[in-house]
Amino acid sequence: MNFTKINSTYGRIRSKRWLNTIVILSRYLIAFAFIPSGLKKIMGLRFTQIGIDNPIGFFFEGLFQSGIYWNFIGWAQVVAAFLLMTQRFATLGTLFFFFIISNIWVITISLHFTGTWIITSLLLFAIIMMLLWDFNKLKFIFYFDNYSVEVKDLNYPTYNRIWIISGFILFVLSVIGSLLLERQEYGTPIFFYIWFASIILTVVLAIYLNRKGMKTTIF
Repeated sequence: MNFTKINSTYGRIRSKRWLNTIVILSRYLIAFAFIPSGLKKIMGLRFTQIGIDNPIGFFFEGLFQSGIYWNFIGWAQVVAAFLLMTQRFATLGTLFFFFIISNIWVITISLHFTGTWIITSLLLFAIIMMLLWDFNKLKFIFYFDNYSVEVKDLNYPTYNRIWIISGFILFVLSVIGSLLLERQEYGTPIFFYIWFASIILTVVLAIYLNRKGMKTTIF
């Protein structure tokens, strides 16, 4: 397969630093969105209170009653979120989330979720865009067997220590905050505002440090 024209177009897009920042922030956002629901499943809690007389409630109750499978879905979401937030393993996390979100998208369409299919469609679109962003890594899947290519440094804008450290901090904050909010004594508006403000502050600080042009070594 000839990727000459595709590589040329991809290179022009991939060289945009502002797009790189948007992709990194989008990784944080999608990962953050799935951590609370993933932790609920890991702890064996119901995801919704909709009754089983409703097809949606009946479906989720069946998943909940499956036990180990319910926990497995939760672990898959949290692990995928962790990979996405690390930036170093974001491509693997994006692949995980593609299968997770595409599955959720089909469920929302099949069970006629009111309005939810719009959200899942946007999430699926975002994940597909992230896969395209990592085209330079994934394109080798489409090459013929026994095909070799020259490996060279393309110097595209990418993550650095600031984004990696921020990702770890955001993951820890997301997990701890989600777990504490499940407990009644911490499920207060004040705690939620403090927790959410700390997440926003971490993101803003990461953006600020990168805009200051701090030189860091990529892992």
